[in-house]
Amino acid sequence: MTTTKPDKAAPALPLNTIIAGDCIAAMRALPEASIDLVFADPPYNLQLRGDLHRPDNSRVDAVDDAWDRFASFADYDGFTRAWLAEARRVLKPDGAIWVIGSYHNIFRVGAALQDHGFWILNDVVWRKSNPMPNFRGKRLTNAHETLIWASKSEGAKYTFNYEALKALNEGVQMRSDWVLPICTGHERLKDDAGDKAHPTQKPEALLHRVLLATTNPGDVVLDPFFGTGTTGAVAKMLGRDWIGIEREEAYRAVAQARLDRVRRFDRAALETTASRRAEPRVPFGQLVERGMLRPGEVLVSPRGVTAKVRADGTLIANEARGSIHQVGAHLEGAPSCNGWTYWHFMRDGRRVPIDLLRQQIRAEMQDRPA
Repeated sequence: MTTTKPDKAAPALPLNTIIAGDCIAAMRALPEASIDLVFADPPYNLQLRGDLHRPDNSRVDAVDDAWDRFASFADYDGFTRAWLAEARRVLKPDGAIWVIGSYHNIFRVGAALQDHGFWILNDVVWRKSNPMPNFRGKRLTNAHETLIWASKSEGAKYTFNYEALKALNEGVQMRSDWVLPICTGHERLKDDAGDKAHPTQKPEALLHRVLLATTNPGDVVLDPFFGTGTTGAVAKMLGRDWIGIEREEAYRAVAQARLDRVRRFDRAALETTASRRAEPRVPFGQLVERGMLRPGEVLVSPRGVTAKVRADGTLIANEARGSIHQVGAHLEGAPSCNGWTYWHFMRDGRRVPIDLLRQQIRAEMQDRPA
């Protein structure tokens, strides 16, 4: 008789924890396909040569830390490929990644993403409303950074909360250029000496938009370059779980103190506008089957054109026959038409959109016991 040994249990995720150490080694210790979203703010490899001074000869507090120095582009590319490989391994099949960078590194990172099999969905330009001036006057003021949003693979069913972003933007479709300020004032974290705790701290507004758009409450967000913890702070506020990796002890201390002060929003505040595509599909014919609209009943367009409902759920208007969408498009001479919002029926002398009947059916479907 033979016995089989039980499979070795996968390591538990260290949720809502800052992991001390190198990001590549730390990611290797995480379970495969366990992360919903990676947000990465890697070293930019700025290649600074000497100090930078303002016109009054005061020194600019620029990024000159050891973690941003690489001996060559080849070294930087090797580092990028290594951490991206581990990020892809820990992502769930329908997971996604955001990487932010400047002109110094983002093009190299973008090529590496594609080489690893990621599928680029958008690049987003973060246009800084208050950028640092170009003190030497030899180049354009660098007033933006670039974010790349990519799914794990071409066919992945990634999360995109389109309606929530549209609501955030006062009902207008969100564009790929985001005008947001850099960290200043009370948001800029300081060390004990009163200096910047981290030279490249990102604004919470930027992370709020990223996480609102591409995660849901309860998702796990990994930041392999955690810094002072902006990703974790916003994730905690929005009801997402997070994991941060940071090798610098000083940054970890500032991040932990910051996270200890953060309060999660209540459950009601975490709910966002749902995508209409996620709602149950209701064929127009179901309204006819259920007697909510009768064969022969007249529907009215916004311009007063009428159409009759047929027994099979199609419409007839003059010579036009077809679905509520096809007949509406024909009457308007348009390539497409949303028949649910286009057509109305008459009740008590008032026009009522047929979409109201669809919403009644959807409400019944949601009220059914599981």
